[in-house]
Amino acid sequence: MAELEEKVVMTPKSKTANSTTLVIERKAVEPEASDKIHVAGGDHTGIIINKEKNYENGVTEPCHAQLEFYVYLVSGATGTHTREARALRFWFKPNMTPHERPYEAQAFFRELVSPQDFPKDYVGYIKKIMKLMQHKYNQLKLLEVELRQEGTGAPLPEANGVITSKSVIYNYCNGSYIEDSVANQTPLISEQRVLDMIENAYPNPLTVDDFVTAGKWSKTEVKDALESLEEKGLTRAMSEGVYVRQHSVDTQVVKQMPTLCSSRQPSIAVITALYCEKQAVDAMMDNQETYVRYTTVGESNVYTLGTIGNHRVVTTKLPSVGRTREAMTAAGNTTTRLLGIFQKVEYVFLVGVGGGVPHYTDYERHVRLGDVVVSSPAPDLPDKYVYIFCEKAEKNAKGGWDYEVKPYKPADFLLQDIAARLSNSKLWDAYVNEGLDRLRGVPGRWEAPEGATDRLCMEISEGAFIEVSHPAPQGDQVDRAGSGLRVHLSPVAGGRAVSGSGEARAAFAAHARALAYDCELDAVLDSVIGNRKDCFVSIRGISDYRDGTRGKHWQPHAALAAAAVMKGIIAAMPPPTD
Repeated sequence: MAELEEKVVMTPKSKTANSTTLVIERKAVEPEASDKIHVAGGDHTGIIINKEKNYENGVTEPCHAQLEFYVYLVSGATGTHTREARALRFWFKPNMTPHERPYEAQAFFRELVSPQDFPKDYVGYIKKIMKLMQHKYNQLKLLEVELRQEGTGAPLPEANGVITSKSVIYNYCNGSYIEDSVANQTPLISEQRVLDMIENAYPNPLTVDDFVTAGKWSKTEVKDALESLEEKGLTRAMSEGVYVRQHSVDTQVVKQMPTLCSSRQPSIAVITALYCEKQAVDAMMDNQETYVRYTTVGESNVYTLGTIGNHRVVTTKLPSVGRTREAMTAAGNTTTRLLGIFQKVEYVFLVGVGGGVPHYTDYERHVRLGDVVVSSPAPDLPDKYVYIFCEKAEKNAKGGWDYEVKPYKPADFLLQDIAARLSNSKLWDAYVNEGLDRLRGVPGRWEAPEGATDRLCMEISEGAFIEVSHPAPQGDQVDRAGSGLRVHLSPVAGGRAVSGSGEARAAFAAHARALAYDCELDAVLDSVIGNRKDCFVSIRGISDYRDGTRGKHWQPHAALAAAAVMKGIIAAMPPPTD
């Protein structure tokens, strides 16, 4: 007897005054058409609409993945809108591994809401789901679709880039698509933008001409902003037309580092890339001394020496980050010089902000703003790298990706082992609070921003995003809301080839098992390994969902969270033998 061909069958599950739930299932059936069953033909052959009510799908296990997002249905007659929640719950066939399921669900969702052919009504929405399931997503066994209206509101604000139809507008992210194109426009000068440039360059000084060239502003505008910042104690003039960030702690300007006796030599080095990261790290130390060697040509250096527990620590800040040849050379040189001056350093920490890898469908693996990722090997991969840099990513003929990568792994996993042992510790919160006390009065918003500012968006095409709900606990998963700082252990990834693109970013994170991206610190790790430092770790406080450079609002707090985890690991390290 010939095996029946699988069909895609839609059946109503339940309906209330403000919600409808449908089940779309892959079944091997050969039904006969009737007044209750519609068997589609022509282009839609293989699709069956079952009109029987109160269907129970017979699945008792929790769904394998779940996504919820919002649309605003706008009446063309009255201008009022109804907010509607749309949920998708996925069950896959047994041969799809638990690791693959979230990425398959995300790929399905991204294709469903693609702005090029987003369905303009209910019928089109359900039809597109069924066609995707029928022709492309063969491992998807059952999909539950819920449409839930959540009340009528006032007219929506004007929005650019919305998808419109005759009487319905679908708006995302507070009423509009987010367009990246504005980032290509020349920003207006502001004190904050000038301060950001000074802080990124620190400890290197900048000239007025540097601001004019980079910001395309006039000399008068730049000088006015610099004078205002100097009056506020945030910058200082080193000489005519040359400015540097005024450090918040006492510093000693030196031509070269003073010689330190053996007992004062640090065994731990902490490398940061942003000014707020160094401020947060320094707030974790006692007995601080800061030395700065300024140069008007070449790279300046800043070193802060202090103690954490029984350990002597030195911190530095890279003068610039990025993929320009100058930035990479500077990052490598700064690290090499640090390890050359402080030759007793055995442990290297890269501490700062990063971009989280959201798992839109998996609560346990989902990384939110304010969480911390500690670079650790993936348990299910044979190659135990803790950091992986992607130099090149290309789509292959099979629809997948081919990568050129540089993986990094320490010879000694002591720091990763300590982090794993302490992963559910309450120590982190104590260190965060201690840091908040020490940073009181230091410019920057060090407290956690309101939770509502942690808005999760998925890129559905270049420059267009859709807002998605954060995943909720499923089944026996523990709800950790309000339980303190969450720490995740996974590889950290880097590389502009993947970090800036929604599809490539998600695909590479899945390939590498990474839960965070950073601002490209491979040159630092090249120097660390070249100097034969066997024990290193990257700790990333999550400040955005890119690479950490976009999330200005969350950066100070995320940097503080990362520094708190750093302190917890150092405090748990064996005391120095010397």
